[in-house]
Amino acid sequence: MISVSNILMEFGGEPLFKGVSFHIGNKERIGLAGKNGAGKTTLLRILMSEQEPSGGDVVVPESETIGYLPQEKQIRSSRNVLEETLSAFSFLNKLKMELADIQQQLSARTDYESKAYIKLYERLEEIHHLLAINEDDKQEGRAIKVLKGLGFLQEELLRPVSSFSLGWQMRIELAKLLLLQPTLLLLDEPTNHLDIDAIQWLENFLKTYRGSVLLVSHDRSFLDNLTTRTLEINNGKIYDYKVPYSKYLQLSQERVEQQKSEFTNQQRQIKEIENFVERFRYKATKARQVQSRIKQLEKMERVEVDDMDKSGIHFRFPPAPRSGKVVVEGRNVSKSYGDKQVFQSLEFQIIKGDKVVFVGRNGEGKTTLSKIIARQLKFDGEIKYGHNVQIAYYAQDQWEMLDPGRTVFETVDDIAVGDIRTRLKSILGAFLFQGADVNKRVSVLSGGEKARLSLARLLLSPSNLLILDEPTNHLDMLSKDILKNALLQYDGTLILVSHDRDFLQGLGEHFFELRNHQLKEFRGTLNEYLAKRNIEQLRELEVVEKPGAKKPMAKEQRQDWQQRKEKERRLRKLRKELKEMENKIEEAEETLAQLNEKLSQPDKYADEMKDGMLYKAHSELQEQLNAFYTKWETLQSNLEA
Repeated sequence: MISVSNILMEFGGEPLFKGVSFHIGNKERIGLAGKNGAGKTTLLRILMSEQEPSGGDVVVPESETIGYLPQEKQIRSSRNVLEETLSAFSFLNKLKMELADIQQQLSARTDYESKAYIKLYERLEEIHHLLAINEDDKQEGRAIKVLKGLGFLQEELLRPVSSFSLGWQMRIELAKLLLLQPTLLLLDEPTNHLDIDAIQWLENFLKTYRGSVLLVSHDRSFLDNLTTRTLEINNGKIYDYKVPYSKYLQLSQERVEQQKSEFTNQQRQIKEIENFVERFRYKATKARQVQSRIKQLEKMERVEVDDMDKSGIHFRFPPAPRSGKVVVEGRNVSKSYGDKQVFQSLEFQIIKGDKVVFVGRNGEGKTTLSKIIARQLKFDGEIKYGHNVQIAYYAQDQWEMLDPGRTVFETVDDIAVGDIRTRLKSILGAFLFQGADVNKRVSVLSGGEKARLSLARLLLSPSNLLILDEPTNHLDMLSKDILKNALLQYDGTLILVSHDRDFLQGLGEHFFELRNHQLKEFRGTLNEYLAKRNIEQLRELEVVEKPGAKKPMAKEQRQDWQQRKEKERRLRKLRKELKEMENKIEEAEETLAQLNEKLSQPDKYADEMKDGMLYKAHSELQEQLNAFYTKWETLQSNLEA
């Protein structure tokens, strides 16, 4: 158990947090929440002993080990990916040297009952345990399995680390940390550089991890699927909730509402006491009561209302100009970089109003295809655009393309034309750039501020084809929700690349999966797509390729393929039956509404009401509709199962 007791952290004499205390037990899964600047990363660094608190204690028993993954870390290594990953085990050589030294000391000593001898013997057993769980002959196999889980291909394992981007280098750092298996993992935004497949793999890995996990993340689905406890830093205090993130949000809101109520009641009480003191301050007969009220005010513990992080971007995209029905059509589209084939002979069509999501592992070409459609890259094949297609493109590294020497206002003023120039400050205000903020240089902005500024630039010219590549990187949860709401209201055509499942949920049911140089279309919900991919992914990642390893049998592959085809056939049949039943229900409800209209006007429909025929028809139709509802519920349940 790791204990944090009464931690105080000050910067420039101002407390970031004070009196922070909590415990971390065995095998806990904890999310660390709080608005930007609350001190989440600082607290992780204190736990890792990378930063000294201004006061308080962190107690870590000798048997506990802590591993920390920061948001960003540059690896300076001349090794290849596999060698760098295996360097995580370099500590074993030191352990072996220590083991030999202890064995030599024990063989020369005869003070078997002394504390020094017992301590040496306990350390000997501890080293034996560490060496046993990190067996040399299993290290490479474990490393390959973890690296593949995080998205590396077999042929990439021998490439130099320096040839990979920062995002891929962070995956190597994460792999090294997971292989070391510390008793407490501290993860600061671990999903920032991962695609959907890698996030799912990491999520499943951490669910069965033998130690505890404390993490900061803006990925709501990741937090909900993994954590069972949430620690919130707010106004310098810590609040402990034994629930996942979404449930914590609800309870946190209820806490603030309760505080508001208590604050209002206390302010009313304070006002009444102050009025009494003011009214009778100079009356000798009331002197004792006045002094009593004054002391009551002095002793009163004032209720504080915690800040809720309500700051967030708020905007809507301009109305989309009209375009042709077919917005983009690709024929025989191929792209390669030298000998590396990214994809080959892709065929696709995107219709007006579609909200298309590009999915697949990193490196399969999602960004490349986005850039090709956005006219940013040369390629082989043909792309046809519909009538009056106007493209707005947000690149994955869009914020890095901003001129660091320009101010916030100059950055938007440079590209604004026409009447919109008169609304630049209000647009910037919608993205939280207010007052003196508009005169800040881009070079001093945080990653989140640069991302918001890049999004603001998209509003300066109307478009009917919006292409967004990882737009949620560096955005907090509230800003992501507001961006998602703006995209749901966007009346143009959308192409979206994102690894954020919560953000993607409900944005589209048209997925283009790039895999093995090809493109596959998938129509259905995001959950259906993830379930399908998760089954395939786990089977693939369990196979660690080694020289001489047997390939899966053709018969097994055929059985897997047949099972998938049968499942897809059943799903298609259920969706068709469900649609037919919904049509029947709609027709029956319309007829029932007509009968109700007639029954409400007996004088007008007296002839049809003779002999109770109208009532009989109404009763029979109601029974039929109830049967339709029951059938629909059964079909819906079967489809979800």
